[in-house]
Amino acid sequence: MVLAALLGQATATAAATSTAATAAASPAATSTGYWHTSGRQILDENNQPVRIAGVNWFGFETDNHVAHGLWSRDYKSMIDQMKSLGYNTIRLPYSDDIFKPGTMPDSINFYNMNQDLQGLTSLQVMDKIVDYAGSIGLRVILDRHRPDASGQSALWYTASVPESTWITDLKALAARYQGNPAVVGIDLHNEPHDPACWGCGDTTIDWRLAAERAGNAVLGVNPALLIFVEGIQTYNGTSGWWGGNLMGVGQYPVQLNVADRVVYSAHDYATSVAQQSWFTDPSFPANMPGIWDKYWGYVFKQNIAPVWVGEFGTTLQSTVDQQWLKALVAYMLPTAGNGGNSFNWTFWSWNPDSGDTGGILKDDWQTVDTVKDGYLASIKAPGFGGTGTTGGTSAGTSSGTSSGASSGTSSGTSSGTSAGTSAGTSSGTSAGSTSGSTGGTGGGGCTAALHVDNQWDSGFTATVTVTAGAAAVSGWTVTWTWPGNQQETSAWSADVSQAGGTVTARNLSYNGAVAAAGSTTFGVQGTASGAFTVPALACTAS
Repeated sequence: MVLAALLGQATATAAATSTAATAAASPAATSTGYWHTSGRQILDENNQPVRIAGVNWFGFETDNHVAHGLWSRDYKSMIDQMKSLGYNTIRLPYSDDIFKPGTMPDSINFYNMNQDLQGLTSLQVMDKIVDYAGSIGLRVILDRHRPDASGQSALWYTASVPESTWITDLKALAARYQGNPAVVGIDLHNEPHDPACWGCGDTTIDWRLAAERAGNAVLGVNPALLIFVEGIQTYNGTSGWWGGNLMGVGQYPVQLNVADRVVYSAHDYATSVAQQSWFTDPSFPANMPGIWDKYWGYVFKQNIAPVWVGEFGTTLQSTVDQQWLKALVAYMLPTAGNGGNSFNWTFWSWNPDSGDTGGILKDDWQTVDTVKDGYLASIKAPGFGGTGTTGGTSAGTSSGTSSGASSGTSSGTSSGTSAGTSAGTSSGTSAGSTSGSTGGTGGGGCTAALHVDNQWDSGFTATVTVTAGAAAVSGWTVTWTWPGNQQETSAWSADVSQAGGTVTARNLSYNGAVAAAGSTTFGVQGTASGAFTVPALACTAS
């Protein structure tokens, strides 16, 4: 995440455009291979446009050396919830510390959760997250966030982590995930800033030249990966957010040995992170599209290359921040009517323990901030086909006490750290929602309730929570009959089939065992039109 940047010198140049907030209407994508670019679009292996619409899940770059929140949740449960909310990509920050021999993750709860992570190194836990995300149709972008866990760096190297180490570790990641298209690419370095330059020709500070060296090294190992290149802070005397200034791309594009692999990335934030001159301009928020056009939007609008807003976020506590996020979402173009021909993005952050933005999840690591999530509804996009790999088996939820809770280090607030969540217990998986209602019945040793998470003019996503009764269960089956013309098209964390209007869902190998009064969840996506009435569910334990 960004630290406080120098104030920009941009002037207001354009009026804001307002776009009605309409939810995604396109069908679920089925991409299972690697991606490439063509003009401003990212295309799948079938040359169909895809749109990155996801979240940042940080922690591997901190002293915990692992994604945060695993002290409260099972990693599969966490990823299932991301998908159930309509996010299709995870940006996974890391530091080069995880490549040091024997680096082990800290603060993972293994009590009835995360059991297949026990004894694994940080890199091996990353493998599990990548594989499981890919198996349910999510994609992962690996983000070299810091040289080491001590903090962000202006340049891609430091006195203790030279450029050679940076490139060696990037190549190691490219080799590690070669043949696994769940990893679509690598963000080479997070938020280059002053004294980093773009196009100045000084190899010690020219980020554009460094990105070419590193990008070519990665593509030399795996030529199928996308190379994500962030902006800098100051170009020709005009300053903005760290990593958010792509003004030099027009004159000095990143040129790699493999064509159609570059995606440019910008970061953009609101006043909860730092003040910028454009927030106090009398024309705010109408001035913001002109600001974004100047710093990074022109790259997309001039069809130079795809643009990915890799980080943007806010606590939403001020009116200015609310206006900013509404304007930015409108600028990035609703999915309905635009599909993949629009800006790509990953919201900062999934984690609640980012001190100056908060997250999609609230402090209990389960409840969804439905207001924040709701702002993003119109620009969410379909998921992708599963890669066919999984990260092993694990009990999905827990009602027990954690033995490994810890204060986590935040990925980068304005002061550099943030007190992490130290909750030591977990009461199971929370469905998380943006809209809809719940309903459920049961009498066969378990109950089930369905919650509509997202609904648009031709489809929906929903989460079903299965809860055991007074005794533990070793398996479960949930059935219901749709009241209308709903048709299930995909599902996760359950084996789901539909015959006529009747749907049958059975547990998978890792989430059939549910402790007494414990719960687990699975998700479904489908098509529908007209009013949506939540059906009555029946649950039978085995």
